[in-house]
Amino acid sequence: MSKKRSDLPINLNLNVRGLAPSATLAINEYCNKLKAEGTKVYKFGLGQSPFPVPKSVVESLKKNAHEKDYLPVKGLLDLRIAVSEFLNKTQKLESNPEDVLISPGSKELIFILQLVYYGDLIIPTPSWVSYYPQAYIIGRHVHWIPTSAEDGYKLSPEKLNEICEKDPDRPRVVILNYPSNPTGCTYKLENLKELAQVARKYKVILISDEIYGLLHHHAQHVSIARFYPEGTVISTGLSKWCGAGGWRLGTFIFPKNLHWLRDAMAIVASETYTSTSAPIQYAAITAFKGSPEIDKYLEDSRLVLRTIAKRIRQILIDENIKVPQVNGGFYMFPDFSFYKEKLANRGIVSSAGMCKAILHETGVAMLPGTDFGHKDDELLARIAYVNFDGAKALKNAHLIHETYDGANIFLNKCAKDVLDGILALTKWFKKL
Repeated sequence: MSKKRSDLPINLNLNVRGLAPSATLAINEYCNKLKAEGTKVYKFGLGQSPFPVPKSVVESLKKNAHEKDYLPVKGLLDLRIAVSEFLNKTQKLESNPEDVLISPGSKELIFILQLVYYGDLIIPTPSWVSYYPQAYIIGRHVHWIPTSAEDGYKLSPEKLNEICEKDPDRPRVVILNYPSNPTGCTYKLENLKELAQVARKYKVILISDEIYGLLHHHAQHVSIARFYPEGTVISTGLSKWCGAGGWRLGTFIFPKNLHWLRDAMAIVASETYTSTSAPIQYAAITAFKGSPEIDKYLEDSRLVLRTIAKRIRQILIDENIKVPQVNGGFYMFPDFSFYKEKLANRGIVSSAGMCKAILHETGVAMLPGTDFGHKDDELLARIAYVNFDGAKALKNAHLIHETYDGANIFLNKCAKDVLDGILALTKWFKKL
């Protein structure tokens, strides 16, 4: 699925040698290859939104396709106004357009921040697949902070304090991603307040990766920037809530006292990507301004995702596969350790080996826990439950609440491939 270290060209830069391609992109390409060869594949690997971009946003892109000029490095002013007003409305913040930086994807911004700010990176385990490789490429020290399934894989203030108090003046960047990729878990208000106190105590720069915030299954996402405004950089974009991953538009929102960091990042941007695609920026104004159509789109997206998540999580739990409560996004992070002995009898002792065997024997494609910072012998994997027709699902979301059996009717009509994949997965474990 991806290159091993020994397969990499020997002329790579030292900070890239030993890295494989992004795990999510590699699994997607491999699954496409298997499908082209005629293999039935259940694609639970790549976390791409299944939903179409809202029609009004698509129409805005069409109307602005003629826009060809280089735009300001920090982003189109009208877009920065829309992003600022959007955050102020949804998160009760007091940002302004000068706080906003636009780029071709929030992934790029997270990388550039680590490039310009000399500080260690602190990330909880598990975490998104690209945080660590980015820090590794740049040459930053990375501290993984273990979390537990019992606590919803949340970073605890006690563990963060334990890391920071060893060298209290050391510059640090902490990435907090919630709802989480890969777990789907999120933080309660009290959790956020306690983490904010520790972050403030040690003056850490906190990147709050809220790319899945609008996909909280009950529309209850709260930004930690409410409690640590002076040190939090909010990361978001269009890829997840607006279904526009391939459009590549991300945003950072900085507090005023970190405008020096914004300016430093803009300098790097000016020498690398220059500016974000002009037509995409104009179309994004429509997305961030919002409308009744977009409100309905989000409401139905959340309903669809939580309905699917609830059903497949229960199927897994019924087969002794532990899955923490899923609060948002479209991921879950099951623990298959109940089957550890039976897997060992087949010579399977790692999450990577488990996922490889499952893919080749069932067509179910998942990413192993090792891709998210866990040890080889922890039998964990990420499921991205997005293998369904998003347009069809939105059109039929009303079925879920129309009758007593509405959820079943909806799932059988719109998410059968997801259900079939989960059943193929559990059947494989039953046969061990």
